Amino acid sequence: MTISLIVPFIVGWLAGMIVNYLADVLPMTRRLTQPTCLQCNTPIAWKDYLFFQPCTNNHARSKRIWITQAIIFLISIYIWFQAPKMGYWLGMILLIYLGVVFVIDMEHRLILHPTSIVGSLLTLGLGTYTRGIVPTLLGGLLGFVILLAFYYFGVLFARLRSKRMEAQGLPADDEEALGAGDVILATVLGFLVGVDLIWFCILISILLGGIVSFFLIVWLIISGKYNKNALMMFIPYGPYFIISAFLMIYFPAAIQFFLPK
Repeated sequence: MTISLIVPFIVGWLAGMIVNYLADVLPMTRRLTQPTCLQCNTPIAWKDYLFFQPCTNNHARSKRIWITQAIIFLISIYIWFQAPKMGYWLGMILLIYLGVVFVIDMEHRLILHPTSIVGSLLTLGLGTYTRGIVPTLLGGLLGFVILLAFYYFGVLFARLRSKRMEAQGLPADDEEALGAGDVILATVLGFLVGVDLIWFCILISILLGGIVSFFLIVWLIISGKYNKNALMMFIPYGPYFIISAFLMIYFPAAIQFFLPK
């Protein structure tokens, strides 16, 4: 271990704290505010928040903060030695954005407009820096078009699903499989990975979603919780887009192996 490792250690820990903070406050206020307890909405003093202390009502903090801290800390060390094309520092800034979107969508099934705006500016700049403006813009356009088509297919599926539930005497539910936020996210990631890879990014996302859904159904069957409504469940798709883009940026060699030559 050398003294230089202090940099990814400190930066990784701070990046994890930023992700946790933004994931705590943005879904509630849509702006940077004092953090509050997610269970009782009591404001948490900054000192207590930074040291992961419970709120004044003694509600423990979410286990998510420790998982997020550990994962981003380890990724920081990894990209210190295996930096993406954009370099370590820009790679960490991008990691914070990807982490915020991932956590918020997992917990709230939301892709917020503030994160979409910041993400668009960030990935447009990173894409232009790494591959040029034209393939970056075309990547965003292609991502938008592909997901928009899936979005309207999802709208049709949701309507058919709602009619089926009504026919079975169940409360109507017209929740869409994909939201407008997913379309925007695909555009943002299209800026990031470019026109040559956005289609593959979306393909990986779909495969990941299918694999996770399969194992979820298997788990429901094994645990005895499977019923006729199990196939009606929706899971957020944003995290799969994020994982796919993450692999392409930080593990490009692994992705290139699966691309047609």
